[in-house]
Amino acid sequence: MPEPTVIDHPLVQHKLTLMRRSDTSTSEFRTLLREIALLLAYEVTRDLPLVYEEIQTPLAPMRAPVLEGKKIVVVSIMRAGNGLLDGILDILPAARVGHVGLYRDPKTLVAVEYYFKVPPNMRDRDVLLVDPMLATGHSAVAAVERVKQVNPKSIKFLCLLAAPEGIAHFNEHHPDVPIFTAAIDERLNEKGYILPGLGDAGDRMFGT
Repeated sequence: MPEPTVIDHPLVQHKLTLMRRSDTSTSEFRTLLREIALLLAYEVTRDLPLVYEEIQTPLAPMRAPVLEGKKIVVVSIMRAGNGLLDGILDILPAARVGHVGLYRDPKTLVAVEYYFKVPPNMRDRDVLLVDPMLATGHSAVAAVERVKQVNPKSIKFLCLLAAPEGIAHFNEHHPDVPIFTAAIDERLNEKGYILPGLGDAGDRMFGT
C-alpha cells in the first residue's frame, strides 16, 4: 500500500503542538489551523506543472513560469474541512471551491452524505480534498468516492492528523489517491477518535 507523505516542516510541527494543547482557546485554534493549512498547501502543491509565457518586466522581456492548466479545486469535507480551506485559499486565492457534507453516525461510525456541490467541468481539474482528521477513514473514503463521480484529472487528500487504521482503510479503497498529513498518531480509541490527537477538530474550531 502507498505510504502517506508526512509534512514534517518545523513550523508545521510547532503549530500542531500548540493545537494539540487542551488549553488552546477556540480563537487560537482557528488561527493556528489557518496558518498550518497555508504551510501544508506549499508542500502539497510542490509538483504542480508549469509552462512558460512571454512577459514584460519593467526592464526587459522574458519567458516566465506560470501554472499550467485549469485552476485547482479545493474540496472541503464539512464542517471541519472549512478550517483548512481558509488557509489554503490564502495561498491559492484563484482556486475553485467545492464542499462535501458528511456526518459520522455515532453508532456505526459510517459516513452519511447530506450535501455535495462542486464547480462544473471538473474533468480537467486537480482536486485537493481536505479534512483535518483521518480517523476511521469512512468519511474520507466516502468523499473520494463522491468526487470520483465527477471525473477530475487528479485527487490528493490532505489532513492534519491521521491514524494507522484510517490510513489502512483509505488505501484499501483508494490506493490511487495520495495522502498528505502533518502527523501519524498512535491509534484510535473505542469511539473512533485519534490518540493522542487533538480532540474533535470541528468542535474546537467552532467552540461547540
